[in-house]
Amino acid sequence: MAGTWGRYLRVSIFGESHGPAIGVTLDGLPAGLEIDMEEVARHMARRAPGQGLTTTARKEPDAPRVLSGMYRGRLTGTPVCAVIENRDQHSQDYPQGMDMPRPGHADYTGHLRYFGFEDPRGGGHFSGRITAPIVFAGSLVRQWLEGKGVSIAARPVRIGQAVELPGQGYNPQMEAEILEARSQLDSVGGIIECVAAGLPAGLGAPFFDSAESLIAHLLFSVPGVKGVEFGLGFAMGRMRGSQVNDPMAMVQGKVVHLSNHSGGALGGITNGEDLVFRAVMRPTASIAQPQRTVSLEKGEDAVLTIRGRHDPCIVMRALPVVESMAALALGEMWKEREACRA
Repeated sequence: MAGTWGRYLRVSIFGESHGPAIGVTLDGLPAGLEIDMEEVARHMARRAPGQGLTTTARKEPDAPRVLSGMYRGRLTGTPVCAVIENRDQHSQDYPQGMDMPRPGHADYTGHLRYFGFEDPRGGGHFSGRITAPIVFAGSLVRQWLEGKGVSIAARPVRIGQAVELPGQGYNPQMEAEILEARSQLDSVGGIIECVAAGLPAGLGAPFFDSAESLIAHLLFSVPGVKGVEFGLGFAMGRMRGSQVNDPMAMVQGKVVHLSNHSGGALGGITNGEDLVFRAVMRPTASIAQPQRTVSLEKGEDAVLTIRGRHDPCIVMRALPVVESMAALALGEMWKEREACRA
């Protein structure tokens, strides 16, 4: 299983949704970096479950316990390892084990991939629960990047049929979309836009390690992400080069782009403008409506009604996850560039 990512900034995740704990190991950040754990906790809380009717009722404090790599509030330069205990598991909600795979989930594909030895409770290692340690690791990296003048922020630009309001941002109708789907025992998807500002030109590489490739790789690792675009993205397919190209100019001795249709990267390398990308989140796969599936034990068609506590929409809780994945990718690019200069 590919539980480790990165060459210059190495991240390893472990655990299952209903196991005793989940966690992460992060290696590559410099010794002496001061970490604001209150800021880490703020991002963890944004992702945590149990935030009202628009999220799952599962209650988890998501308080990371750092086992190594940090001493007196500063990183030691050795691998940082942190665990997050699972305290509110309801494994009884999954009595069918792997007899009836849940539509839209990785139950069936995971069962095949791991030869029937996977932990099926709550999705096991495939669960969105595993994004909690990702947010912890990403929160450390973003503090390092903030020290270099980089800021990362994500927001919902669509939930179902509701889109953000020009000049106002968040549309209250988004919450109404979620509550309506919940009342119908259904779920709803959406689109997240993320902007990384303050980046220097020159991060990334052509082809396989392009800025877009690294970010997209990590975004598609997030459960529920089914599409990614940069800048104008798919809209470019109906446009002309004269509309898409970003004109350049010299402003106070500095090269600037007069528009940002490319989303801050050219040839896989950042161009000094804001890095802008969007990720599409599918509607949550776990819905309480009866659904057609199969019984693997009986070898016949079946109907499954999923029990348990599930988000009617994962967009809002995914915001810090997307930000964290962006931080990890940008941290990798930054360290790769530093290595090229060494």
